[in-house]
Amino acid sequence: MQVVKEYVQRWYESGLDPDDYICHRKQGNLVEIEEVSTGRHLVVLTFCTNDVLGLTQEEPVKEAAINAILQYGTSNSSCSVLSGRIDLHRQLEDEISAFKHLPHTQLFINAWMAMQALMDAFCHLAIPVPGFQNTRETLILTDVLNHGCIVSAVANAGTRSGKLFGHSPRVRVRAYRHCDVEDLARKLQRYARPDDRIMVISDAVFSMDGDIAPLPDMIDVMSHYEGSVLVMDEAHASGAIGETGRGIYEYFNLLPQQAIERGVVPLIMTTFSKFAASAGAAISTHVAELKPLLNVSPTSIGTISLAPPMTAAALESIRIVRRFPERVKRLQENTRYLRSRLAAHDFLPIGETNVIPVILPPEINPKLYARELLEYGIWVSPIWFIAKPRIRITVNALHTKEEMDRLVAAMVKARDLIYKPTISA
Repeated sequence: MQVVKEYVQRWYESGLDPDDYICHRKQGNLVEIEEVSTGRHLVVLTFCTNDVLGLTQEEPVKEAAINAILQYGTSNSSCSVLSGRIDLHRQLEDEISAFKHLPHTQLFINAWMAMQALMDAFCHLAIPVPGFQNTRETLILTDVLNHGCIVSAVANAGTRSGKLFGHSPRVRVRAYRHCDVEDLARKLQRYARPDDRIMVISDAVFSMDGDIAPLPDMIDVMSHYEGSVLVMDEAHASGAIGETGRGIYEYFNLLPQQAIERGVVPLIMTTFSKFAASAGAAISTHVAELKPLLNVSPTSIGTISLAPPMTAAALESIRIVRRFPERVKRLQENTRYLRSRLAAHDFLPIGETNVIPVILPPEINPKLYARELLEYGIWVSPIWFIAKPRIRITVNALHTKEEMDRLVAAMVKARDLIYKPTISA
């Protein structure tokens, strides 16, 4: 424990610890927060929520969650394979399958568990079966900037349950340069062996840079490897990109079926914490046999199923998105507006989605900058130790032009107050 104490002390001294805030109430994008270090309460305009379509406070969504509690209780108190599966699960899976154009969907309580379940199901075929031996190695290629849930899953892909408690073939993991399809092609050519089972995995929208994976070019490259699997993590894509918010395939005017026709197996992970006003995740596929493998993976059979109110909230949210695509259009209009206003005031927003990272000059500490913005009633996310220093703004469908203008004005004031550039002689 002494090592832990020394580490945390050094961590605090280095300024790496995040500021701590507690939310007390919400009304639209106005939030009352408590600054834990001082106990001070502030009412601020938030630009750091992932509620991209503004559905967490939608009356039909709240009513659906309440009704689910009244019918099923607050928890299923079991995993789905035993007694924890309810009809709402089936309805939600069917709704996601229709939304993503892939007929078979399996639910999980979060994205981390979904990704780990996929590795166990795909690489190790989940559980030993008498008379069947899996002998094919797996090659996984992953974008270097993939989200932590992917990084964790691929890092442990070779030591999931099938490998830890018995023999299963080796898993080889290689990274390719960020959104670099030429590097992906080179790595496939270099590392793929004739009998490999190949998986390429990528965020659809990258959570720190706000950019979009080059899906059509990835399919072009993978079409030379018959039966290769392409996994898209659509956590920040669902509800945000594509004309009706269906995600990266719709954004590029494609259907998963077009990847299938070219010999590529598409898998899509959908999460509910951003666009679907809930928590949880799902993996969708056209391969019916994958679903039972996912269902008996350790992160499904070893934990509780998605709670009734969470399931109902996600279900109602997705139904709203499908019925009212104008919400998605409003989000995309807000994204374009805010990006243009930031650029007009000499900020550097990168990416192209509603995730808007603003790269700051190296002289500005993002944490101090975010603290200053709080004094102007603006709440944003400072990033300073998991990526290049930046302010990460998330715009949503409820933001008005006046609110976005208020954000930009505050950012200009804070920059003028903090930024003292060094002038070279």
